Amino acid sequence: MIGAPVIDLTVTPWREAAACLDVIDEVSFFPDQEDLVGMARAKAVCATCPVAAECLTWAIDTNQAEGVWGGHTPKERRAIRRRWLEEIEQAS
Repeated sequence: MIGAPVIDLTVTPWREAAACLDVIDEVSFFPDQEDLVGMARAKAVCATCPVAAECLTWAIDTNQAEGVWGGHTPKERRAIRRRWLEEIEQAS
């Protein structure tokens, strides 16, 4: 990762219920793409989160390029975004 990730901490209602809110080490959610252990740790927290779907949607909508959001890596989110865009295109 080059430089620190830009993190949008805009307050949204779902964030107050996020499982990661109590995680002291915010860096845990921004491991290097090659850090499979770090990614797995972050995903484990997301797996217990009651607002993971909202988090994922927000991360895709705001084009978050770094970190684990809603239990998904940047690569996984890009794939989801592509599928969403394809579905929208097919529906129109």
